[in-house]
Amino acid sequence: MRSSCAALALWVAGWGACASALAAPLSCGVVLMHGKWGMPQSPYLKPVVQKLEPACPVKLLEMPWSRLRLYDKPYADALAQIRQAVAEFRQSGVQWVAVGGQSFGANASLAYMAQVGDVDAVLPLAPGHVPEYFFVIADVRRGIDAAHQAVQAGQGDTLVEMTDINQGQRRPVKAPAAALWSYFDPQGWGHMGLSARNFRKPVPVFWAIGTLDPLYPASSMAIYQQLPAHADSQYLVVQANHATTPEAASEALWLWVKARTGR
Repeated sequence: MRSSCAALALWVAGWGACASALAAPLSCGVVLMHGKWGMPQSPYLKPVVQKLEPACPVKLLEMPWSRLRLYDKPYADALAQIRQAVAEFRQSGVQWVAVGGQSFGANASLAYMAQVGDVDAVLPLAPGHVPEYFFVIADVRRGIDAAHQAVQAGQGDTLVEMTDINQGQRRPVKAPAAALWSYFDPQGWGHMGLSARNFRKPVPVFWAIGTLDPLYPASSMAIYQQLPAHADSQYLVVQANHATTPEAASEALWLWVKARTGR
């Protein structure tokens, strides 16, 4: 009887050790991308970084759509940047890695999961950049068509002038045709619905949209519903505009990340 009790005690102790191991917090890291014409130290993302950084290190990247780069490289190069940041986290032993961003950065997080798909969660905050909308605006489409024609002619390095639009503001840009076409192709990687439908695998998605965001009444929920179903995904609506959505969602985002990682 005594040996049986001892064996039972050892089994219980072993099970407890396994349970403790399973409950151990996961190391985590987040790659965040700024929006169109923004920069890595985006004031819109600062509240998110402040919430996450005490427990989850954040890598902030300057993407090809920044105000200094203005589409100097195609979308494939942008995804390569993200992949490198993710790889750096993995190489340092981080167990749970998410990609996310605001506006164009959110667009990129969806494209990344569709084209690469090696992360554990996606965090689109106020998703933006809708090439299929831009395509019907005459002065924008002229540049898009010129870029497409140059690419078809094998002249992707040719510089093309285009009118760019960001939340109602317009500015002229001049960039390589291959780069412009990669971002503004209405059926390309910038098409968020296509990216949502083509995730490499189901992962939890934290999607935040503001009630004053132009995408909110238009197609935000429709895009979200095309994502592969996941029990841990969350669609959050906050009282905010396109710029202030990350701040308004930052506390809920941190609680969501905490629940996924046990931090």
